Amino acid sequence: MDISRRTFMEKTTTFCLKTGLSVIFLSTTSAQTFATSATAKEKKGGGVGLLFEPAYLKLHRTGELGERAETLWAAMENCELCPRSCGVNRLEGEEGFCHAPGTALIVSAFHPHFGEERPLVGDHGSGTVFLTHCNLRCVFCQNWEISHLGRGAEKSIDELAAIMLKLQDAGCHNINIVTPTHYSAHILKAVDRAAGAGLRLPIVYNTSGWERQEILEALDGVVDIYLPDFKYWESDMSAQYSSDAATYPEITRQAILEMHRQVGVAKPAYNGYMQRGVMIRHLVMPNDISGSEKIMEWIADNLPKDTYINIMAQYSPLFKAFEYPNLARRITREEYVRVVEKARDLGLENLDIQGYWWLR
Repeated sequence: MDISRRTFMEKTTTFCLKTGLSVIFLSTTSAQTFATSATAKEKKGGGVGLLFEPAYLKLHRTGELGERAETLWAAMENCELCPRSCGVNRLEGEEGFCHAPGTALIVSAFHPHFGEERPLVGDHGSGTVFLTHCNLRCVFCQNWEISHLGRGAEKSIDELAAIMLKLQDAGCHNINIVTPTHYSAHILKAVDRAAGAGLRLPIVYNTSGWERQEILEALDGVVDIYLPDFKYWESDMSAQYSSDAATYPEITRQAILEMHRQVGVAKPAYNGYMQRGVMIRHLVMPNDISGSEKIMEWIADNLPKDTYINIMAQYSPLFKAFEYPNLARRITREEYVRVVEKARDLGLENLDIQGYWWLR
């Protein structure tokens, strides 16, 4: 029986999520082949609706978007784009903790992605751009070939802008930038150029959550949808499993509050697609390494009860996880259900609860 590429991608993505495998399909060298079956109307605007205007267009028209991009670019001279504040001179080609090669932009893949949250995926996929390297460098990273090894191809700012426009033409509902922190200057430059060429999709800032307040302020009015992780409650856990990032819990809490101040609660538009707001992801890990119930309590105490929270069940011991006994297994059904029940007991009412039939 024949099967379409789109059906294959959807089925493969579902399988990968259930088994903990990576869901990257296309390298930058073969991205020309992805499906473009959206209608003419959806291709023109990604199905976002004629009344929607992304936040960045106003800043593009006034020239402020370009100015902010230049400010972030200058910050790479003594790099402080992320909380590690390495201080290396990326403008001279130096590499900091993230191992991004100076000012070179390395893209691993881009394509319509069907493994994201349903309001982002819609009918034609989230226009996902996977950037290489990472400032957090978790020992259990499922995409370690990208985040740790930096596998990808160098792209210019103009090429990144063209990628965004290509994803819009494919009918994607948003531009989803994965691991953006250390490339924030490149992203703003590319969005500015793409906006001048007709980009009008929401920008999704798909981040670990570990973001400096000053950088987030530069993104105010640029990003439409923040998609942060909230990985850990305890600093000793983040220090042990994410390369000495002891400040992760406190900085991420403050970052999420700033994201919420900028874009508010994420609620789908009339067509079911997400266009603006904060969508929090929390990965339940074995042996309560993530402090899941404490995180749910903090969200309930500090954000609206209808804050979008994706409680993720797909933790799998990948990369170096087997070197750490407390990480070297999948979570159990009981561990996942306990977090979901805690969130419900706290009155959190906008929960994305994954199927967990495969958990023991």
